[in-house]
Amino acid sequence: MRHLQRVIDRVQIIQIDSVNVLTRSQYLPFFSRLGPYDTALLDRARDRSPRRLVEYWAHEASLIPPSTWPLLDFRMARAHELSWGGMQSVAKTHPDLVEAVLDEVVARGPITSRGLEEALAHDLPRSRDQWGWNWSLVKNAVEHLFWAGRITSAGRTSQFERRYAALSRVLPGHLAEVAGDPARRPPHEIAFKELMLIAARAHGVGTEQCLRDYFRLKPDQARPALEALVAEGALVPATIEGWKRPAYLLPEARRPRKVHAQALLSPFDSLIWQRDRTAAIFGMDFRLEIYVPAPLRVHGYYVLPFLFGDELVARCDLKSDRAAGVLRVQAVHWQPGAPEAARTALDDELARMAQWLGLAAVA
Repeated sequence: MRHLQRVIDRVQIIQIDSVNVLTRSQYLPFFSRLGPYDTALLDRARDRSPRRLVEYWAHEASLIPPSTWPLLDFRMARAHELSWGGMQSVAKTHPDLVEAVLDEVVARGPITSRGLEEALAHDLPRSRDQWGWNWSLVKNAVEHLFWAGRITSAGRTSQFERRYAALSRVLPGHLAEVAGDPARRPPHEIAFKELMLIAARAHGVGTEQCLRDYFRLKPDQARPALEALVAEGALVPATIEGWKRPAYLLPEARRPRKVHAQALLSPFDSLIWQRDRTAAIFGMDFRLEIYVPAPLRVHGYYVLPFLFGDELVARCDLKSDRAAGVLRVQAVHWQPGAPEAARTALDDELARMAQWLGLAAVA
């Protein structure tokens, strides 16, 4: 668990995604950085007290340290404006339902949205033509409460459903008190500075665009924070050869003489979130093709970049064939000039991944 905590402390955000063709995306960043590990440790860090990770809309749906949760109050406070249409609609047109759902979560949580529908049908029976226990309305109501920071998630089921719970049941005691009173959360200007510092630690060096994309901050949120951090000496301006935009790094940031890493990266790994950065540093124009029709895909459905040395040298389209007990390598596309040693290294990494996933072979 100490090894997982070290990764959490460094990257701070682990993106979640429902696609399970290989394995759930949140497990992969730890494998990339640690090698084979027990995924039950990550589940425990998320699902059991004292929690080391909680879920919220950080980059996208993400796992973050509990201490980061109050820093995202600026997003929670604008749930009526920033959330998706269904959430906004139910909050405006059915505020009584929202409060009823909140009461059920506090009384019965951790509970899924389907469990909430059943609970409301029992506690507040109404006809189907009223809001009563209409699943889509209940789902939107509980998602609004989650976005607004009035409740949180106590983890996920094996079917990837959120288990909603009261803040006091999930967040550590001192944080639960702060979380329960928005007035006690950090002022937004302070939060923006803290979030930009977290991004700078995770990146090592990055432009304003790199740093603000980490928590999906807007320019008018990130720029004043960045200027203040530079004025305070908390961040130092830097020049990167070949980059037109100024970059920033921590004063204590180290420049290693060489780097040798070897890892298959989740398509949702924070190393490659910012596409312009990925292209500028690694020379790879990486795009998700999950939602691209199959005949139009260039590299495959679930594509993992392969990091070798300090370069992204290949894209690997992978699938766990659990019925056959095989890790299927459906395609490998090498970058121009990829070193021959990377091919042997990739074979080794695929074998390690298959073993970690409980698969008997690589095909």
